Amino acid sequence: MSSFTDGLDVNLIDGKLVPASGGGTFETLNPATEEVLGAAADGTGADLDAAIGAARRAFDTTDWSTDPAFRARCLRQLQAGLTAHVEELRELTIAEVGAPRFLTTFAQLEAPIADLGYVADLAESYEWQTDLGAAKPAGVPSHRYLLREATGVVGAITPWNFPNQINLAKVGPALASGCTVVLKPPPDTPWIAAALARIAAEETDLPPGVFNVVNSSDHAIGAQLSTDPRVDLVSFTGSTATGRKVMASAAETLKKVFLELGGKSAFIVLDDADLAGAAGLAAFTACTHAGQGCAITTRLLVPRAQYDEAVEATAATMSMLAAGDPQDSGTVCGPVISARQRDRIEGYLRLAQEEGGSFATGGGRPADRDKGFFIEPTLITGLDNSSRVAQEEIFGPVLVILPHDGDDDAVRIANDSPYGLSGAVQSGDVDRAWAVARKVRTGTMGVNGGVWYGGDVPFGGYKASGIGRESGVLGFEEYLEAKSVAVGL
Repeated sequence: MSSFTDGLDVNLIDGKLVPASGGGTFETLNPATEEVLGAAADGTGADLDAAIGAARRAFDTTDWSTDPAFRARCLRQLQAGLTAHVEELRELTIAEVGAPRFLTTFAQLEAPIADLGYVADLAESYEWQTDLGAAKPAGVPSHRYLLREATGVVGAITPWNFPNQINLAKVGPALASGCTVVLKPPPDTPWIAAALARIAAEETDLPPGVFNVVNSSDHAIGAQLSTDPRVDLVSFTGSTATGRKVMASAAETLKKVFLELGGKSAFIVLDDADLAGAAGLAAFTACTHAGQGCAITTRLLVPRAQYDEAVEATAATMSMLAAGDPQDSGTVCGPVISARQRDRIEGYLRLAQEEGGSFATGGGRPADRDKGFFIEPTLITGLDNSSRVAQEEIFGPVLVILPHDGDDDAVRIANDSPYGLSGAVQSGDVDRAWAVARKVRTGTMGVNGGVWYGGDVPFGGYKASGIGRESGVLGFEEYLEAKSVAVGL
């Protein structure tokens, strides 16, 4: 690693880059090599308490929440700082996340940095006060207004799979709205967050306490953000099981929650689609970043009469997308994040066989990789949608292929899931594809290869996939409160 990674064993609390209060550190690993990259600050409950106190003070005693022009300037400074260090951040992301190099030109790095410009512009252009006009409620002449104001202190809890994107998708809009933030990153990718903290501290005019970052090896420490009454909103991305716990603990203080949770999204191929093209796209999507994306389509629904042909075409593509070195610009499927995650995926592969399924390709660790947390791209056949591997989120390069008996049956299968995060449909008739897309109960859909991702596009799910939306105007407004004001005439 370059000198850029020196000194990333710190947290950002009240404007200062500081070691953990107990002096503790923990190791961060390269998932492709299993080598130790270095040390991160092992924050404590006392550190998180101090960060919450700093954020509360900054919100309550400064004009941060009422000065959108200043907020926009600080966000543009942050964007400029990240852009100036983009190559160091790229190498860090590949090394710490195991992200394939090609993805860093998109959602793993460059796209979320660019999206900071969108939220900076939104801070300046948003209609903070709306004139609702005059009326005479109860016979009293009054002029009514709607004000939008920052919610307050935000506790942001993020996962490891797309850490640059998710950190910035929370921090950017929250700061743009006028909130102050305490970011609790995952222990698997602490340096990504520490680099963001250092750039924010050294290259922006963000006032002390407005943005805080506390790394810790303890997954559970983030629970403080849900229970502390000084925190007004918790923005969480992660598993559905943990999301339920966040929501339950936040209920004690009646704080707002945003939850972006799991998915088991369906890629629907209709009988008039280009089957080979659709199968190739579905295989590529399922293998990208080793399948470590909540919105990745991991159920492939194909016409029953074309099932065998679809299996052959999909398996052929997946077998070519072998797990490889994320440093290689041609790699699509890199490692999974940890030995723990690899073991979890292998458990699901054993379960698939126990349920009566078989592997058209893959099914284990690649024979040519004696180091790193790699899983072969795997296509599971011979199961129906009631199987656990078709119902539960695996978070690996694993695709389950299922037959359907027409458009309505495909929609039924797609919706027969506890999740509703994303999906895709392919058809030779765009109107037919649109009709299917409208019936699938998910927060995002791709039609005929369309890509919905963008800082201006709301993202989130139905059902057990979460509550609320991230990004776009709707995501920005998650961090706002509404105040109605009437002035007597």
